[in-house]
Amino acid sequence: MKNTIITLLSLLALGCQSKKEEAAAEPQSINESIVTLTEAQLKNAALATASPERKSISSVLKVNGQIDVPPQNLVSISMPLGGYLKSTKLLPGMHINKGEVIATMEDQQYVQLQQDYLTTKSRLYYAEKEYDRQKELNQNQASSDKVYQLADADYKTLRITLSALGEKLKLININPATLSEKNISKSVNVYAPITGFVSKVNVNIGKYVNPADVLFELINPTDIHLNLKVFEKDITQLAIGQKLVAYTNNQPENKHLCEIILISKDLSVDEHSAEVHCHFENYDKTLLPGMYMNAEIEVKSNNVLTLPEEAIVNYEGKDYVFIVVGKAQYKITEVTLGNKEKGFVEILNGDQLASDTVITKGAYTLLMKLKNKSDE
Repeated sequence: MKNTIITLLSLLALGCQSKKEEAAAEPQSINESIVTLTEAQLKNAALATASPERKSISSVLKVNGQIDVPPQNLVSISMPLGGYLKSTKLLPGMHINKGEVIATMEDQQYVQLQQDYLTTKSRLYYAEKEYDRQKELNQNQASSDKVYQLADADYKTLRITLSALGEKLKLININPATLSEKNISKSVNVYAPITGFVSKVNVNIGKYVNPADVLFELINPTDIHLNLKVFEKDITQLAIGQKLVAYTNNQPENKHLCEIILISKDLSVDEHSAEVHCHFENYDKTLLPGMYMNAEIEVKSNNVLTLPEEAIVNYEGKDYVFIVVGKAQYKITEVTLGNKEKGFVEILNGDQLASDTVITKGAYTLLMKLKNKSDE
């Protein structure tokens, strides 16, 4: 019986000790909100005060997007009359200059078109002479009006036909002014309309292409830009001309300076985001269309309530300030912090402190005093 009583007392003692240890392990909390200093403590604390001040605080908006090419800098090359690809040496990524021959096409219809042009040109010469002759005879009453009008119609019809055939020749890069029976060719050249590089090659030697088929795609890199997606809540913070830095995932240390040149006025239905187009100040040839990039944009939060950073104390994961409530009396108040810049921090719930005097120096001394008071 005696042993049983001793065992029970031992278990009770262990239980009490365990509860004391658990209580000691629990994080301490601030039970009181006001700390009062004696005259001597106030003198030693060397406190300084200030009121919340309205300032413009910069913050960094992080967004992402991809490198894009404006429509005027992306050129699709096709053959308006179709034909067979005779030769080309283009490969994706190859640099080309404006006016350079990038392919040679051939087809019998090119020969027929040149023949029709030269034949019409010859007939027009005769029709013009006949028109002048009939006009003179008609003026002298030596020819009927009907004959003169017929000559006039033939002459005008041939002029129209010749002009139309000349425009068709220009479509296949043949100059009508230099065409003669001595230089009729079954082959025509395709020239690069821009200086840039080849992004796509869709044909091979000997392939027949239709007028609607795209042979090559060329890109002019001088105006490649960054197309960013910015959400609705952030779009109002941006403006044309605003600077930013962009970088790729593979080389985050390589920063590219950009400038906002266009902000879309249309939000996407799914994400409620708008497109923001940015121009690279110095284009890097390693940046390719379609490449994903991250961007950091410095934005201003105008006219927000701020306090010096040294006024903020952190305890148990929360931020506080001390406000003056009486002579040598200070009340701890929880605050929510925003952006920081140049030693000042934005107070998101600053409206409740707008008319208060806040301790800016010695706040941690007050925190220790209040903490020790709670522990007593």
